[in-house]
Amino acid sequence: MENKTEKQYRYDSAYLRMAKEWAQLSYCRRKKVGAIIVKDGMIISDGYNGTPAGFDNCCEDESGETHWYVLHAEANAILKVAKSTNNCVGATLYLTLSPCKDCSKLILQAGITRLVFIGSYKDTAGIDFLKDAGVDVLQIEDISNE
Repeated sequence: MENKTEKQYRYDSAYLRMAKEWAQLSYCRRKKVGAIIVKDGMIISDGYNGTPAGFDNCCEDESGETHWYVLHAEANAILKVAKSTNNCVGATLYLTLSPCKDCSKLILQAGITRLVFIGSYKDTAGIDFLKDAGVDVLQIEDISNE
C-alpha cells in the first residue's frame, strides 16, 4: 500500500508535468514557463508567461531581450484566480521554473502556502524569501513517469 508521501510525490509530479505542457502555450522564445494552482485537490488556475491581453504575442524585442511588460506564469495564474470567485489561500503552486523575487511577493500575498517547482531561476532571492516566510518549498527536478 502506498504511503502519503509517495502519493503526494505522484500528484506533485503529475501537476508539474501539466505545468510543463502548459508552458508550451507561451509565445516567448527565450524561456517558456508554466504554472498550475491547486487547492483542495482541484486545479483552480493555470498560466504561462506572456504579454497582457490585447498586446502582440511577441515577448522579446529585436535584440532578444524580454519586454518589461511580459507577465510571468505565476502572476498570470494568480491574476486569473483574482478574476474568479476562488482564492489562493492554502493552495499549492506548481511551476516549471522557480519564481523571481517580484513574483514571490505575489505568491505570499495571495496566500499560497506550498510551492513545488522543477528548474531554478538564476536568482534564488524569491525562493529564499518564500522559505523565510514559512512557505513549504519543494524542488523536483526529475518528473519523468515512473
